[in-house]
Amino acid sequence: MDDKYSTNGGAAAASSSAVADESLSSSGMRVADTLLRLASMGLCVAALIVMLKNSQTDDYGSVAYSDLGAFKFLVHVNGICAGYSFLSAVVAAMSRPSTMSKAWTLFFLDQLLTYITLAAGTVSTEVLYLAYNGDTEITWSAACGSFGKFCSKATASVVITFVVVAFYAFISILSSYKLFGRYSAPMPDPSKQLEVSAFSGRC
Repeated sequence: MDDKYSTNGGAAAASSSAVADESLSSSGMRVADTLLRLASMGLCVAALIVMLKNSQTDDYGSVAYSDLGAFKFLVHVNGICAGYSFLSAVVAAMSRPSTMSKAWTLFFLDQLLTYITLAAGTVSTEVLYLAYNGDTEITWSAACGSFGKFCSKATASVVITFVVVAFYAFISILSSYKLFGRYSAPMPDPSKQLEVSAFSGRC
């Protein structure tokens, strides 16, 4: 009988230890997720401010970020990124149990924001490349020789945006782990499978 009680006690202790380890792991992941989102928010705000204040006037004329569609797109995306990062950080910091719908929502929105931010950074990089090097085929001369300050600020904003993309790549990994590590894929309905098999057999 003593052996039975000791066995039950050992199993209970092992179970409690496993639950405690899982809780610590979940808490650590939640803190990392929240910090990454807050850091991304700060970087998005920084990229946004740098580009918003980017304009230059000299003897050659004047130029501002609003003159280029790619840079306006970058500003809008960084604004969306900052707002979403703040809201999602608040959601991620909550200690209440996660649900499948919440995990799916964060996973989808994280993926969407990652690719939109990457697209904005890529398009702006192409514009910067043309501004620095020009295009001889269409006789478009390099503009950064005349507007160096403008190009430097634009480059800084684009670099910060790509850092945000890297942060959201890690965030997407965490959100995918939270989703697929805790919830199994939906099982197919056996009745529908039987209907499809029967229909295939008739054909």
